[in-house]
Amino acid sequence: MTLRQKSTYASHGKLLLTLALCLLSLVTASCTSVIKEFFAPIEVPGKFSATGTEVLADRWWLALQDENLNQLIAESLSGNLTLRMAWDRLEQARAVARKSGADLLPSLDGTAEIARQTVKTVGTDSDSSSTYSLGLAASYEIDLWGRVRAGWRAAEFDLLASQEDLRAAAITLSADVATVWYQLLEQRQQLALLQEQIKINEKYLELVTSQFRNGQARATDVLQQRQILEASRGELINARTREKLLEYQLAILIGKAPGNFAPPAATAAVELPPMPDTGLPAQLMEKRPDIRKAYYQVQASDQRLAVAIAARFPRISLSANAETSDSNVRDLFDNWLANLAGNLTAPLFDGGRRAAEVDRTRGVTAEALHNYGQNILTALQEVEDALFAESQQRNFLVSLDRQIVLSNQSMEQTRERYIYGDMDFLRFLTTILNHQSLQRSRISAGRQLIAYRISLYRSLAGGWEMEEVRQ
Repeated sequence: MTLRQKSTYASHGKLLLTLALCLLSLVTASCTSVIKEFFAPIEVPGKFSATGTEVLADRWWLALQDENLNQLIAESLSGNLTLRMAWDRLEQARAVARKSGADLLPSLDGTAEIARQTVKTVGTDSDSSSTYSLGLAASYEIDLWGRVRAGWRAAEFDLLASQEDLRAAAITLSADVATVWYQLLEQRQQLALLQEQIKINEKYLELVTSQFRNGQARATDVLQQRQILEASRGELINARTREKLLEYQLAILIGKAPGNFAPPAATAAVELPPMPDTGLPAQLMEKRPDIRKAYYQVQASDQRLAVAIAARFPRISLSANAETSDSNVRDLFDNWLANLAGNLTAPLFDGGRRAAEVDRTRGVTAEALHNYGQNILTALQEVEDALFAESQQRNFLVSLDRQIVLSNQSMEQTRERYIYGDMDFLRFLTTILNHQSLQRSRISAGRQLIAYRISLYRSLAGGWEMEEVRQ
């Protein structure tokens, strides 16, 4: 064979392989599944029962103007392990989406082989020869019914849902940090109050003891006051326990071991800013990440339904192969053998398995749609709960403040009357206990008001763009 002939054969082989690969990539456009628009199976009200004027920022906690809280949430968003698991799930969803999208393109595999053969006969030397071969194999499924594309779209919707799940997890984490932080501040205030009440009870014990020594009080009065003093000390122990447990809980939320974390030493409670603008319920549906996640899950389920339907129809796939072999490496690319083949696969009988899968995925889609509606109802309830609870808590605080004023006046009068012997000790003791209980309740009620505002912020929050912190 002349050099020109070898060159001609090589050109023909390369041209045939190129044409085969082009045919695989430029195959007839397939039917694609339709992306539908779904509507929640509920009636959404036109507005909320109450609203404010302040525009709520994406990072809702900034509205509280608490630098300690800002720092704690920043640490939690970078260190919390539960949130990092959400990042890991997002990365998995991205990989699945890329993997599903790869089925839309032809696949190409290459092979290389070296074979050595040794022949030895009696009375002669052995004779060895080597054969070198290369091969390319391409395959592609013609997506006539949109099965492959629908599977890829389902994975894309899963990815979008995973992104919203991450945003929802970040909102939940920030709210949990804020809630625990203000519970910790409450316990510190309770500790300070209890220490003050212990000092007051010690003075009252001295007063009752003095009255007893002067014959103006009974021994039971002294014993009762001692019991009240000891009860206050017991409350102080419980408050310190709750404070330490909250510190540990805050450490875990931030992603640190309890022994390696020291929370800020602040004690003052935050002053709540004006009420935020709640917007319209329809806007909440577009903003909340958990609702968007539920909607993307509906879309993903609908695409999987399309996959199940398309699986009942025939599949057509193409394959192309090109091989070359020679005993001389220099001549390896001179001779090519190429072929192109088509394959048709059609389900004939499967005992109703594919039809059952269609019914199952149709049920999954219906469930996802109802879950979408339930998420909207839950979101609306959370907003209304927080709005109503905060308004009632403010009324309760006003009532508590009035009770404390009246209780303080009553305590002063009963104290004077007890000193002068116009009142028995039991009534004086009851007044003291009632006043101190009201003081502790006022601190708890103030923290509860903040908790209701946090719930409102959380229910209105729409998330924010986050950058993953690699560790």
